[in-house]
Amino acid sequence: MKHTTTSCRVDAHIDAIIEEVIAVRHDIHAHPELGYNEIRTSNVIQDFLSNNDIQYKGGLAKGTGVLAHISGEGEKSVGLRADIDALPIVEENTFDWKSVHEGCMHACGHDGHTAILLGTAKVLSLIAKEETIPNPVTFVFQPAEEGGAGGEQMVLDGCLNGTVLGPKVGMMFGLHGWPQLPLNNVATKAGPMLAADIGVSVTIRGVGGHAAFPYLCKDPIICAANLVTSLQQLVSRNTDPLDSLVVSITQFHSGTAHNIIPEEVKLVGTMRYLEKETGIMAKERFREIVNSIAIAHGCTAEVDLRDGYPVTCNDELAVDTFFKIAKETIASERVLPFEKPVMGGEDFSYYCQEVPSCFFAVGLLPEGVNEIPALHQPMFDFNDEAIRTGIQLFCALALHTELP
Repeated sequence: MKHTTTSCRVDAHIDAIIEEVIAVRHDIHAHPELGYNEIRTSNVIQDFLSNNDIQYKGGLAKGTGVLAHISGEGEKSVGLRADIDALPIVEENTFDWKSVHEGCMHACGHDGHTAILLGTAKVLSLIAKEETIPNPVTFVFQPAEEGGAGGEQMVLDGCLNGTVLGPKVGMMFGLHGWPQLPLNNVATKAGPMLAADIGVSVTIRGVGGHAAFPYLCKDPIICAANLVTSLQQLVSRNTDPLDSLVVSITQFHSGTAHNIIPEEVKLVGTMRYLEKETGIMAKERFREIVNSIAIAHGCTAEVDLRDGYPVTCNDELAVDTFFKIAKETIASERVLPFEKPVMGGEDFSYYCQEVPSCFFAVGLLPEGVNEIPALHQPMFDFNDEAIRTGIQLFCALALHTELP
């Protein structure tokens, strides 16, 4: 297929379906569901695929994941991914498609990601009905990106290895709407793009008593307060200044009354890193600092460190493929390097561990506007004007990627 001719056909199909896709996005936004509970969302996806004669398999990843497939000439497929879950946030928007579920909203743009992948599937199915496309295409609609590791579950269920539907995935692509990037610009980078995370939970136990007699107690609050500040040594004194580590204690729970020194304090938080060795060091030093400070205050400490998502590490060949195809699909000046990794986590990282993969950002910030609500904020909304670009790029990557 000639790229220019194919792009024109893709654009014509997008013109015909764009309003339908936007309507699907609004419907999903209005009916958000949390991870592993995306029953309605999964049904919307399956109904859309069924209505467009696209082969699929539902009930994956604990029940709500969907894998779809379009046949092509190659022995391996190009994988395209969207996450489908929402967040436990009270929406503050007032538009017609505002969430009808109080306390739950699509504050991370997964409604936009899902709509883009559905639109891509429809466009490619229309082209495939006219002629055989060069690559088989695997569409991964995964639940529970927001902390539930739905991507890992899709991998464990065999969604990339060819045992569920279609051939083995040879290269994987995923996207994310980016409020800080100008509208319809795209960006990515080879190597680490998003961080790995470690879930932190600490219980400090002391000896409680009357607040007027602290000398008779072993105050866990004083211990925990020292701990919160001392843990920043991990960043300021244990990490190379040119490396990256974040240590954030985000919850501090203790006490029952103003005149009682409590028996116990619970701390919760997260650590984020980009390099494996930094993560190993952070866990070792975290335990040392917590236990030493607890002993110094006459308390005991229980530490629970849970490895979360791995680093989202883009494959160099997949990134080169993305840049080449993106610059032939949209204006080259809109295809940018993602300058620095960010310390947020992404379970697209599980796909990166299995096959050469590229995760890229799609800009949502309109021209002439300094800022819009950021991800995970109660007034965030995916910009419908970015949906076309997402479909264009996903279609081009599916049609023109040369698989290794």
